[in-house]
Amino acid sequence: MKRLISQVFFVVAAATIGLLSACTQMPTEKQGVADIRPQISFQLEKAELAQAQIRINGLAMGQAGDFRDGQSSLRLISGTHHLQVLWGSQVVLDERFYVADGVNKSFILK
Repeated sequence: MKRLISQVFFVVAAATIGLLSACTQMPTEKQGVADIRPQISFQLEKAELAQAQIRINGLAMGQAGDFRDGQSSLRLISGTHHLQVLWGSQVVLDERFYVADGVNKSFILK
């Protein structure tokens, strides 16, 4: 009889410990970083303009096709910038513009 009582006590104690340990959850914290830098993109009216070279403040940034509107964008720091779009030796676009944080600006290349 004592053996049966000790076995029942052991089973109840083990079940209680199992339930209590299964109910605990470590606290979690989710962190995220929002990127609010301004960004620009390009709408291409001619497919061949995808090969046009993009220069921001005199620095080569890639081709216009790399930053198509609705697909990808070029992130900048906020402020005034000088944009040049060169297609071969032809200047397609030469413009100074200002962008602030959170702004998405699209340029049309014709």
